[in-house]
Amino acid sequence: MAIRIIRKVGDDILRKVSRPVEAINKNILTLLDDMAETMREANGVGLAAPQVGVLKRVIVVDVGEGLIELINPEIIHAEGKQIEAEGCLSIPGKVGEVERPAMVVVKGLNRHGEEIEVKGQGLLAKALCHEIDHLNGVLFIDKVIRFIDDDE
Repeated sequence: MAIRIIRKVGDDILRKVSRPVEAINKNILTLLDDMAETMREANGVGLAAPQVGVLKRVIVVDVGEGLIELINPEIIHAEGKQIEAEGCLSIPGKVGEVERPAMVVVKGLNRHGEEIEVKGQGLLAKALCHEIDHLNGVLFIDKVIRFIDDDE
């Protein structure tokens, strides 16, 4: 496993749409491992492959309930709404309020190629939506309602 460099806002790769993973091979498994290690090292709760320079539909999330790895994730159900503060490892120092669903169900593949569904509420719902946005070239600053000053 290795710590990868997290791309920062202004890097064109963060605005590109990621390609689906066609086959789960050694490179994808290494990517998952490296992303989890990089996320933890940066004290994040989620990371998407474009943030480490790879345009593949791969995310990792850990909100304190254990690591979730998703390949080709897609939101299949969303309901309710929550407006919460959000930040991003690719946009250090910026925090803003973003409206997200209160609950989502996300379908994707695990590292063994098995289809799984993850139901998330609260922080997990927010993190899943945030990371899937990255796969579509969308950053939280595109959806921010209001930025929060450090003085608040």
